[in-house]
Amino acid sequence: MAQPAIRIVLADDERMVRTALRAILSAEPGLEVVGEAATGAEAVSVVRELRPDVVLMDVRMPEVDGIRATEQILATLDEPPRVVVVTTFENDSYVYDALRAGAAGFLLKRAEADALVQAVRLVARTDSLLFPSAVRALAAEHARRAPAPPAWVSRLTGRESEVLRHMAAGLTNAEIARRMDVGPATVKSHVAAVLAKTGARDRTQAVIAAYEAGFLNLR
Repeated sequence: MAQPAIRIVLADDERMVRTALRAILSAEPGLEVVGEAATGAEAVSVVRELRPDVVLMDVRMPEVDGIRATEQILATLDEPPRVVVVTTFENDSYVYDALRAGAAGFLLKRAEADALVQAVRLVARTDSLLFPSAVRALAAEHARRAPAPPAWVSRLTGRESEVLRHMAAGLTNAEIARRMDVGPATVKSHVAAVLAKTGARDRTQAVIAAYEAGFLNLR
């Protein structure tokens, strides 16, 4: 039985960018662009109405920027979409703030069409993160400024610590299960414990917390 199409909303204040993204994605089987937004506020409204699987979100938009829009979408929907930030500059501090807000990753506007399509399919069909090296560098800078590891670091069990490291590497739950030679349900339980102990709403925020705490530099 064929999987349902991945439903996508495009949020960018430049019509030309939205048109280009729509052309690329609509040409691919199994992908459907169901809505567009030119501002962050409009993005929140469109997503609430259409309930897409993925949102491609520009970080710099009028009225409400992509960071606040991401926060509102993820905080107010019971089953929110995966948000991928689309930006011009990979070292933009807005990107890191969007990831802290819960975005699943980011793409550059100059990315090849194949990379765009692959990213949409990845975040829609798996629980993996798009975590380029530039974001790791930003997170490492935050970690260097942290005064001391937070209390949650010492509360993680050995297995939970291992799972968090695999999450930071971008592995899905299924991949973590194979790597650790355990069942998917066990991994899901460990992920839930990691989210609870780090105070994170989702795995993106947990990974960001791990970088900022310097946890990923600890052995």
